[in-house]
Amino acid sequence: MKQILKYALIPLFFLLSNSLKAEFHFAKQDSTTTLHVAGNCGMCKKRIEKAAKISGVASAIWNEDTQKLALTYNSNKSTLEVIKKSIADVGHDVENVRGNDKAYQELHECCLYPRLENATVSPASTVSSTNLNTTTAIDSTAKLQVAGNCALCKKRIETAASINGVTSAIWSVDTKELILKYNAQKAPLETIKKGIAAVGHDVDNLRADDKVYEQLHECCLYPRMENGNLTEAKAKKTDSHDHNHIVTGVVVEENEKGDLNPIVGVNIHWLEDKSKNVRTNENGVFKLQHHGNFKQIVVSFAGMQSDTITVKDLHEVVMINAKSNVLAEVVVTGSRRSNFINRMNPARVEVLTTKELFKAACCDLSESFETNASVDVVSNDAVTGSKQIQMLGLSGIYTQLTVENLPGPRGLAAPLGLNSISGSWIESIQIAKGIGSVANGYENMAGQINVELKKPQNSDRLYFNAYANNMGRTDVNLNLAKKINNNWSTSFLLHDNFMYNKKMNFSGNGFRDIPVGNLFSGVNRWNYENGKGLIAQFGIKYLNDDRTGGQTDFNKKTDKGTTNRYGLGFDIERIEGFAKIGYVFPENRHRSIGLQLAGSNYNQKSYFGLKNYNGEQQNGYANLIFQDVLGTVAHKYRVGASVNYDNYDELYLDIQNFKRKETVSGAFVEYTFSPNEKFDAVVGLRQDYNSLYGWFTTPRLNLRYTPFSGNTLRLSAGRGQRTANIIAENMSALASSRTLIIKSPNNFKNAYGLQPEVSWNTGFTIDQSFRLFNREATASVELFRNSFDNQVVVDYENPREISFYNLTGKSYSNSIQAELRFSPLPRLETRLAYRLLDVQTDFESGRKSKPLLAKHRGFTNLAYSLPSGWSFDYTLNIVGDKRIPSTIENPIEYQVATKSNAYVTMNAQVSKDFGKHKNFTIYVGGENLTNYFQHNPILGADDPFGSYFDTSLLWGPLTGRMFYTGVRFHIN
Repeated sequence: MKQILKYALIPLFFLLSNSLKAEFHFAKQDSTTTLHVAGNCGMCKKRIEKAAKISGVASAIWNEDTQKLALTYNSNKSTLEVIKKSIADVGHDVENVRGNDKAYQELHECCLYPRLENATVSPASTVSSTNLNTTTAIDSTAKLQVAGNCALCKKRIETAASINGVTSAIWSVDTKELILKYNAQKAPLETIKKGIAAVGHDVDNLRADDKVYEQLHECCLYPRMENGNLTEAKAKKTDSHDHNHIVTGVVVEENEKGDLNPIVGVNIHWLEDKSKNVRTNENGVFKLQHHGNFKQIVVSFAGMQSDTITVKDLHEVVMINAKSNVLAEVVVTGSRRSNFINRMNPARVEVLTTKELFKAACCDLSESFETNASVDVVSNDAVTGSKQIQMLGLSGIYTQLTVENLPGPRGLAAPLGLNSISGSWIESIQIAKGIGSVANGYENMAGQINVELKKPQNSDRLYFNAYANNMGRTDVNLNLAKKINNNWSTSFLLHDNFMYNKKMNFSGNGFRDIPVGNLFSGVNRWNYENGKGLIAQFGIKYLNDDRTGGQTDFNKKTDKGTTNRYGLGFDIERIEGFAKIGYVFPENRHRSIGLQLAGSNYNQKSYFGLKNYNGEQQNGYANLIFQDVLGTVAHKYRVGASVNYDNYDELYLDIQNFKRKETVSGAFVEYTFSPNEKFDAVVGLRQDYNSLYGWFTTPRLNLRYTPFSGNTLRLSAGRGQRTANIIAENMSALASSRTLIIKSPNNFKNAYGLQPEVSWNTGFTIDQSFRLFNREATASVELFRNSFDNQVVVDYENPREISFYNLTGKSYSNSIQAELRFSPLPRLETRLAYRLLDVQTDFESGRKSKPLLAKHRGFTNLAYSLPSGWSFDYTLNIVGDKRIPSTIENPIEYQVATKSNAYVTMNAQVSKDFGKHKNFTIYVGGENLTNYFQHNPILGADDPFGSYFDTSLLWGPLTGRMFYTGVRFHIN
């Protein structure tokens, strides 16, 4: 089956590759035209083009500067009037069709464009000019001078003017003129003026109340009118930049829903004079003194590369959108840092971008954290090649691993699952320490790592990566993406890993450091968007992992199942299907409903010397989420229900069969309170029923507070629960002579006769941005504590046994991490971090620190890039000593020290981009350049079938210095 699937996918890859070159040659009856559509900004552009792309429209491109929409459409399938109506329905005036007034009023404030005067008002919104008592009661037209600055002013002025009797009120940001159509009998002009002045705007010879004016938003504080006239600073739009002036602007960040939030603490200074600098306040507003002929400003803030921009008009309010990098008048070409903290998220989420992943080879997910201070990736033992992540000093099983918020490798797939996700597939990784959202389930205990894969609708059409190192490993990756039409897109992601160097053995103990063989994995995914709120993603994943390890001269055909030579092997096949369906209600973009589905079948056949272990797992998962606001966006909520089904069948030593079917179903509610930009509170509650253990409740809380400029405080607390899979999660114990003992109080009922693991996590973090070397810098401090109510204790303290039992005392982890991010030079990113861990457990032999875990760790990462395409990356890790489980009961020749050495590792990489579009990259690098490795990773290597053989006491690097090279090529 696995070979059929593997080779059946190959023709599909070539078919899709060839389709990249193909074009449709059938005759099209397309028409081309240009429409005048009113709008303001990048958000308007997205909205207009999306509304225009109805059935029959091949392309729709709107230009913000010219206000023109270029259309190519099939006149047999759609008419121009239908297209216009679709655009007008979302609130935009289009030539002689007026946008829906209700939709216009609901647009974001920065999208409130000046209405087109010649656009026809729909009958429903037209105020009749006919009076039953007269035959000539016709509306009057008036033009008023009203002072104001921006789109916020526009909305305020037009709303105040639209009293009973006013047919239309349109105010222009450019001319400061309000065009009125009104019934003079119902709405006298002086009454309209008083209404406008009452909200804080000077109008003609009527001055607004000073107290009301002073309470306006900062970007609305226009220059006051003098004797009914605009001041020179605003009246003259065409004057030159050779005089002094105060430039006002606002910096906002757009989230995935299109909401704009002000960014506090952004640094703004003139390129011509760095001493003239300011920072945005709590409203995201800045005021910068202009001198002489200054024309360029530099914008920089934590998580954003500094960028120089040219302002076309210094006398208007400058708006900077940090997501789309679009200003009201200029374009910002700056980009995100390769690694940044999402400032507006109530939970502290660290984002690793593709740029960060390119700092190392990153052949698979396990190697994607080499340049990160928050996550450790360590080998489980000295022979299987399996790895695990560690966060907050806890094993990776306590960190919820998701792929696009769907379950990632879990259960039996967890030990070798990190190798199954190719680094070339990854778009970004989000790392959230502590407790996450109840919408993602109940298993999160130490944190969550969410992997976002590359999407077919916005990926390169072709991406190729090839990698090889001096140890005999080769990786080949191929990504193909195709946009089929305006609605459909698809992609294939392919990864193949080869390792055939059977003699690699740094310690000289006669065992292969890394198993040899082949790992193949592939993904085919589809994306559908109908442009009316419906989005669907679905696909299939396949994995085949066939590897052999053990002694360097082990021959699977002649030595398996004998004591001739020690060997081990894995034959793993995993098939997974997934789907995500979402709908955003057009009449309310804050309201949406989504359904997440996933199902997988995992089959593992493995052996460790004379021990066999086979495991099968079928998993099904469904999660339904509905979200909306309560009155205003200050009150948001999510509700939903989920079900997770697992069917396990494990056979150990061909005699012990552990079977269980476990279903967990439940519902959740989550409320978010965001009264302003400074504060967020997220309160969540889950109630679930486990078919083996009954009902349980999961409460969670996340708070974010910004007390002053550049400072962010976060607090989190909550509960997590999971069922342990003790054999699969401790596979290193199988590659030893230790006796496996399960101390079950109820004769192996439910999951091995053990109770589920339950813990409470609390965390507090501080992030502070400031200037260092006259550049943006950020310092952070994190404190987390995880305390177990119940834990399945894995006890290695007896060198001849590995015991599993429920916790009877206390078990906790305390983590403190401090980190500094800054740029001492242009294009140089620097990160320094230190972490302190205190992890203690009450074993049967007494309270001890967690074995094989460093209490201290230091970290440094330097990244430097040049416009010419050169990139240089360097990472330093300083790892403190670790406690080694006692071996004193062994004979003296099989005893080891109780504490390891501290050690230092260094990684470095150099890459160069080539080509006109810099789409071809060559990279070379080295890992563990200090060549430090553990010289005795296997205890009893001379007698692998004896009583003292143990591969689980690995505390340092297994391999020494390694060099690699590779190429990347992509077609946009």
